[in-house]
Amino acid sequence: MFFKQIWNNFMELGYPLLQNWWSRRKMKKGGGGGGGGQNVENKSQLPQWDKDWNLQPMNAHGLVDEYLEMVLQFGFTTIFVAAFPLAPLLALLNNIIEIRLDAYKFVTQWRRPMPARATDIGIWHGILEGIGVLAVITNAFVIAITSDYIPRFVYAFKYGPCVDKGHHHADECLRGYMNSSLSVFDMWDLKNSSKDRYCRYRDYRAPPWSSAPYEFTLQFWHVLAARLAFIIVFEHLVFGIKSFIAYLIPDMPKDLCDRMRREKYLMQEMMYEAELEHLQKERKKNGKRYHHEWP
Repeated sequence: MFFKQIWNNFMELGYPLLQNWWSRRKMKKGGGGGGGGQNVENKSQLPQWDKDWNLQPMNAHGLVDEYLEMVLQFGFTTIFVAAFPLAPLLALLNNIIEIRLDAYKFVTQWRRPMPARATDIGIWHGILEGIGVLAVITNAFVIAITSDYIPRFVYAFKYGPCVDKGHHHADECLRGYMNSSLSVFDMWDLKNSSKDRYCRYRDYRAPPWSSAPYEFTLQFWHVLAARLAFIIVFEHLVFGIKSFIAYLIPDMPKDLCDRMRREKYLMQEMMYEAELEHLQKERKKNGKRYHHEWP
């Protein structure tokens, strides 16, 4: 992801630089641009509008590419953060460079875009919300399934030596965990010339000499249930914290909301006064000085 972002930054800035250099070269030769076919040797002799016109135009989609780049980076950073914890740091370093490169690109390499009104970022807000939900679910599954935390927890509280003692010390309660997490396989079942009779592999299955060989043991189902419970608790906890923080941090500051309500109130008062003045003029025009609805 990091090297891809570096390449994207290089292309975003390098392509307009090359295009603008070629446009200036054509203008110096009198082959186009705003110079009217005249040979322009000094760039400072051109008026500012000619300089701006020879810059690269913004693409037809406007800022869609910029938003798409940020959304993809946000997805990489949040969805796979449990697998690659350095992703947020690399994204921060990239964005520090990206914001300066974009500022230079918009100011010096692209034509000034046409302004347009927008209340918010539009559909991108919903996309980011969806990625955030997907990231929580994905990280919950990654932590529960790939990590060794849940099997250790189940062993310490259900199968370890501390179950009957009433206390849970980390090192003491995990004694024998490695042997408990390994199953036994009979190599002679493969009918080969192996000298070793048994080998161990990581799983929770019954030994070959049991009544149900290689079937899942009760510990396997306990670990599976604990993993599913962890996923549910983790998701609800994260979503609850997110909702609580969103409730504490309003979309608009309180003083701004008060000013907006004040402006709305003043506007309504002006409308009422204008309507009242209009009605009074109409009554005077019709010879009715007073009206029963208006004291």
